[in-house]
Amino acid sequence: MLFNTLLLALRSIRRNLMRSFLAILGIVIGVAAVITMVTVGNGATMAVQNQISSLGTNLLMILTLLPLQMLSGGITPRESMPDIVQQIMLAAPTTHFVSLSQAILYRGAGFDVVWPSFLAIIAIGAVFFVLALALFRRSLAAAQ
Repeated sequence: MLFNTLLLALRSIRRNLMRSFLAILGIVIGVAAVITMVTVGNGATMAVQNQISSLGTNLLMILTLLPLQMLSGGITPRESMPDIVQQIMLAAPTTHFVSLSQAILYRGAGFDVVWPSFLAIIAIGAVFFVLALALFRRSLAAAQ
């Protein structure tokens, strides 16, 4: 019975050579694509792991930026967050940036609508600049 099945399969392949060739070609290309994707994925994983391990003390940056991005309203809507989180996140420039970006990109808002967000970003940036300048001056004074 198995022998008859194999003979039937071989006859079918001989009768439809082009179809058989294209099927085999598709299988070979598919397997090659899967192997390539797995290899690229493994290489990318190794590269990311090497970069993360080389960060060392800069890992704090990841622990800071990820929550800022998630709580700014770019990933989840701010309205679904508790009120206290919404109020705290008003001190982050990413919240205002996401707000004005969404207004411009999704609703076509002009500057007359988004100027409060621009003003908030400028104010927060000025505060951080003044703090950084004070810390820099203090470190220069300590070095001398």
